Amino acid sequence: MYLPEVFEETRPEVLWDLVARQPLGLLITAGPEGPMASPLPFLGRTQEDRTVLTAHMARANPHLTALAEGMACLVIFQGEETYVSPGWYPSKAETGRVVPTWNYQMVQVRGQLHLKPEADWLAAQVDALTHAQEDRRPRPWAVSDAPPTFIEGQLRGILGLEIEITEIRGKWKMSQNRPLPDMAGVAHGLADPADPHHDPAAAALVAERLAARGEA
Repeated sequence: MYLPEVFEETRPEVLWDLVARQPLGLLITAGPEGPMASPLPFLGRTQEDRTVLTAHMARANPHLTALAEGMACLVIFQGEETYVSPGWYPSKAETGRVVPTWNYQMVQVRGQLHLKPEADWLAAQVDALTHAQEDRRPRPWAVSDAPPTFIEGQLRGILGLEIEITEIRGKWKMSQNRPLPDMAGVAHGLADPADPHHDPAAAALVAERLAARGEA
C-alpha cells in the first residue's frame, strides 16, 4: 500500500489492537485462477515467541481450491474510516487550495499460508475465536453449549488456516499531513453532532494524532 512516512504506524501493540477489535480480515491470494479474496474472522496468536494469524474457511468456499501449502497471501484489516470535507479546514478561507479526502486506519499483513485440516487444531481455533468474541458478553455462549456430535459435523465442513507473518504494516491516515489548524478543524467537524459526517470515533483518532503532534 502507498504509505507516506507521516501516516505510518509501527507500534506492534497498536497494530494488533486494531486486528483484535476489527478481526474480519480480507484474505487475498493470487494463483493461476487469478486473484481471489475471502472475508474471514482472524485471531492473532503468539506461538513459540512468534505471532501468527489463524482462521478457518468453509470447505464449500471456491477460494479453497486456489489455496496451496506455503503460498504467499495478504490479509487486510480495516479500522475507522471517514470522509473529510475541505469545509472543515481554516486554510480553505485563506487560500482555497484544498480538496476532499478520506481518513482511515488499515493494517496489512503478508505471510505464508499453511493449511490445517487436523480436527484438534480446528477445535482449538473455533474455541479460541468464540472466546475472543463471547467473553465480553454477560452470558457468553461456549462451543461446549452445543451437542458434541453437532460440533464435530461443523468442524468437518471447515479447513484451518495459519499464516506465518513476513510483514505487517499499519497506516493511520488521520489528517497528519495538514497544518495543525486544519487537523483541529477536522476533529471539530467530525465531533459535531449536527454535521452529516459526524463520526465521534474518527474525531477522537484525529484529536489523538493532533495532540501527539503538539507534544513533538
